[in-house]
Amino acid sequence: MDFELTSSSKTTTKTSSFGKALIYTTGGLALGVSVICIPFVSPAFRKICLPYVPATNNQLLGVTTALNGRTGRLLDVGSGDGRIVLTAAKLGFKADGVELNPVLVYYSRISALLNSQYRRATFYRRNLWKFDLMPYNNIVIFGVEQMMEDFEKKLIQEANDGTLVVACRFPLPNMIPIETIGHGVDTVWKYIVKR
Repeated sequence: MDFELTSSSKTTTKTSSFGKALIYTTGGLALGVSVICIPFVSPAFRKICLPYVPATNNQLLGVTTALNGRTGRLLDVGSGDGRIVLTAAKLGFKADGVELNPVLVYYSRISALLNSQYRRATFYRRNLWKFDLMPYNNIVIFGVEQMMEDFEKKLIQEANDGTLVVACRFPLPNMIPIETIGHGVDTVWKYIVKR
């Protein structure tokens, strides 16, 4: 009888240790995933939701088509992982990206540093609403519907006459596009600022 209690006690101790290790491992993994995801998810808790959603290949193609024949300086508003900026730099633009998420800004900067053809690309960690649009004659925005009206007002106040604006996913509410490229989620609207 004493032998059975001792054997049962050892089994319970082993099970208890395994259970604790499993709980600690699962908790550690959950904490790690949370720490990694916070910079990507936290924008959703702002007054105007600006989550990170990467551009699709069709959207990149639409933006490239909209920029055909253009030169000069380009700004990608909410540049995310930098795809638009890097593509524009490859096309010969002096391309800048403005992004609030520090992880995405550092990722974009590293991507640009690792490839010499992207030397004309610069990434800023700034708030869009405090960033000056005047130096740019080409502006690309991947915004959300709730911010497009305010962004349109900022464009009218700051952008120069003749500035090309390419809006992806959501159109500007009051300006009339000179061209619409693609369809569905990959639609790109092309505008020219007129004063």
